[in-house]
Amino acid sequence: MLDIASYTDIGGRARNEDTVRHAARGEDALCLVLADGLGGHGGGELASSAAAESICRGWDGTADVEALKALVQEANRRVLAIQTPQCAMKTTVTVLILAGGRAVWAHAGDSRLYYFRDGALAFQTRDHSAAQLGVLLGDITMDQIRFHEDRSRVLRALGQEDKLTVEAGERALDSGKHAFLLCSDGFWEYVLEREMEEDLAKSAGPEDWLERMRWRLKKRVPEDNDNNTAAAVWWSK
Repeated sequence: MLDIASYTDIGGRARNEDTVRHAARGEDALCLVLADGLGGHGGGELASSAAAESICRGWDGTADVEALKALVQEANRRVLAIQTPQCAMKTTVTVLILAGGRAVWAHAGDSRLYYFRDGALAFQTRDHSAAQLGVLLGDITMDQIRFHEDRSRVLRALGQEDKLTVEAGERALDSGKHAFLLCSDGFWEYVLEREMEEDLAKSAGPEDWLERMRWRLKKRVPEDNDNNTAAAVWWSK
């Protein structure tokens, strides 16, 4: 069965530009969206909210990769439509759909999705950022993305002027325990992957899991820390 929890925190900023939304169809079908508005462009909270609402509203209850990519492209058009000459708002987006015993996901930007199979990290999305390119070139490690000088240079986002390429994936969910974590960079910067696993093993449910990780985050963030948002889903069969 599905069990879900989420939170969003303004952090040390003047406004919260993160958005987390979900839509459900019955007890075993879920669409979960996390978006992080790009503050340097202004209107980030409007862009993230518009993208999340567009995807949740357009979801038909199925888990199909091409249909999900089309939903993200429609959300991109929605963000472009509300831009003005004074405010070229943009947002990252990460989407997870669980339905029919399958998981499909799509993302653009540096908000992440982590997938844990029986307590162990099995997959995580790659950031669309200049720092991630450094990893692919062998110049830095994945751990060094955190706080790297180019980490905030996002290369893909909803609202960009040129064509948006959406990265997507899928997986059949067989018997076992499956956990998913969606989070903005204000979260994953301060919580390491091995700590996500450690806290998952100790937790009674997704809300407990998030609270344990937030406790780590709160001990580490500076006073002017970024908005931080995360959503957790547990699914077992």
